Amino acid sequence: MSRMTATYDEAKALAQRTVVDPRYPHKTYTFDPIWVLYDRILNVTPETVDCVARDRFLLSKGHQPAAYYAVLAARRFIPESWLDDVGGTDSPLGGHPDATRTPGVEISSGSLGHGLPLGIGQALGLRAQGLTDTRVYVLVGDGELDEGSNHEAIAYAGEVGIDQVTVIVTDNGSATHGQPGDIDTQFAVNGWTVSTVDGSDLDGFEHACREHVPGRPHAIIATATEGEHP
Repeated sequence: MSRMTATYDEAKALAQRTVVDPRYPHKTYTFDPIWVLYDRILNVTPETVDCVARDRFLLSKGHQPAAYYAVLAARRFIPESWLDDVGGTDSPLGGHPDATRTPGVEISSGSLGHGLPLGIGQALGLRAQGLTDTRVYVLVGDGELDEGSNHEAIAYAGEVGIDQVTVIVTDNGSATHGQPGDIDTQFAVNGWTVSTVDGSDLDGFEHACREHVPGRPHAIIATATEGEHP
């Protein structure tokens, strides 16, 4: 049974309402993974948003919050009416997510390269508290992997075996470093398990989310083409 108060198509329409920067229009390759996580995967509700044992989702690519806000509204973390004033002077929904103002948002993001290191730190904190079943999901863009902080985070998590972390990479071919198509290798050589899926395949993405194994962090490469989706 769906956890949402809106259908998939209705929530996509909500996302279109929230675009605040024409440089970053709503893309379903960002929306689809977030939809599946909140509809089928994450152990978190509006009622448990402050529970220490909740699952966590971190949107590292904070310059594209439209999909995030739409799904939070569809899941009733925030009122749908807030979507009509994104970026307004008094709005709790900014051009980048603000964890101090928006219920359900775990980190304030926008400066690329921070989400994955923060997610790994959160997983270490959960481990220290004995909360080994709680998971942390981080969504990054492929271009964001050019940031050196991510290379350090990937190497560290693989070496230490932080198996509570799943990173989702939306791969639209925008990265400038490395060889095209080698994102999976960047993770695999550092000890991560890796699944590659079509980012628009909702069932395939759900299956990939469940392919993590004990002792190793997990990466999902969700492929897409820039401009492929409206």
